Amino acid sequence: METHFSTTPFGRRRMTLGMISSQVTARAVSKDVTVHKWHVFQDIKDARVALGATDRALAILDALLSFHPDTALYADGELIVWPSNEQLIRRANGMPPTTLRRHLAVLVECGLIIRRDSPNGKRFARKGQGGEIEQAYGFDLSPIVARVEEFKDLAEAVRSEKKALRLVKERLTICRRDIVKMIDAGIEEGVPANWGRVQQAYQAIVGQIPRTAPRQTFEAIAEELEGLWAEVREALESFVKTQKMDANESRNGRHIQNSKPDSKFESESGPGNKDEAGGNVADTDNVRSLPKRELPLGIVLDACPNTLWLVKGGGGIRNWRDFLAAAEVARPAMGISPSAWEEARTEMGEQQAAITIAAIYQRQDQINSAGGYLRSLTDRAKAGKFSVWPMVMALLRAKLDASKTTGTGAEAAAVELETAGKIVRTESRLEISDALRRSLDKPGRRS
Repeated sequence: METHFSTTPFGRRRMTLGMISSQVTARAVSKDVTVHKWHVFQDIKDARVALGATDRALAILDALLSFHPDTALYADGELIVWPSNEQLIRRANGMPPTTLRRHLAVLVECGLIIRRDSPNGKRFARKGQGGEIEQAYGFDLSPIVARVEEFKDLAEAVRSEKKALRLVKERLTICRRDIVKMIDAGIEEGVPANWGRVQQAYQAIVGQIPRTAPRQTFEAIAEELEGLWAEVREALESFVKTQKMDANESRNGRHIQNSKPDSKFESESGPGNKDEAGGNVADTDNVRSLPKRELPLGIVLDACPNTLWLVKGGGGIRNWRDFLAAAEVARPAMGISPSAWEEARTEMGEQQAAITIAAIYQRQDQINSAGGYLRSLTDRAKAGKFSVWPMVMALLRAKLDASKTTGTGAEAAAVELETAGKIVRTESRLEISDALRRSLDKPGRRS
């Protein structure tokens, strides 16, 4: 007997459309259907969220299934179990009675079981003279048999979604690892690109990755990250191809041109590049005629005042040790790799290399790749064609020109330039080459 409303010790229960739908589905099932109760229960667990069931409700369903003596459930068999609340509580790991009632209602609402209530609301079975069950009142498990295909399809969909989510997370992990390795390789090998911007773009994308989110969210982030991966890969491959095509050009610090106009990387070759670090080394034909004495720290700081920004705590630069420490801070900030820095120190000397770093930092807004430019200067130093003197003198000249334009500090800048010039003339006892003089006296020269 099916009742739409019944009175129980816990009050009056309400029949919903969902319950009626479950009863209709159970009546329509073919009599030939047989299911393995634990297999279908696994599908129900996997599809729990889609069905609207709770973990506690499934623990109760597990207990209800255990009260059925057979593993196989037959559509034409007896599928009603009638355990008491006390028995259910024991098999549901000591669940409180109020919680039990609440989650039994969830199972009914989800259409996983049907209540078969007796007139007094008790659960029991009435047997005939031969011991056969004539009438049972309790929980009907027939929806599990009737909806077995639905549960299977829902579980497959959930498993497929979980697999797709796992795969996209693996894509993210691999892509992140590859990008970090390629950035490190690019910096280490002096590949000309704005690696600082690449790292910022990478961090911006990675910062969007949430702890939990729908698969579509991870897919969108993975596509964005793979786009950056392609940009970095193209820059490295183009550099390798350029080196193979013209090894001499690569050694002289000529840089690859990215084929994409909207690339994240900046070209460093071709017309229109700005003068770098305040001096054109190619114009310095007589570097060996420059003084052998080291540049005074004061003149270097006058030419490269931006270096003072790098001092922690604003304590200033009092000696060459402080200056070298500031250069160590400037190097990674400009994306110069440790190998390029070590090579520069080996070829130029630690102090000269630090001055070169300071000069590049002073004009970093005019240099597309600080690491590539430093390697170019290092190559020239190996050939004896580079000195920090023209770089510093050019920076002082630029400072004087800027002071004249603004009308401030012109006299001080002129004194600094004259002091540096005196060192060149008096201490070396040599004449400045014509090329260097042209570099220093060139009016309005951009530094």
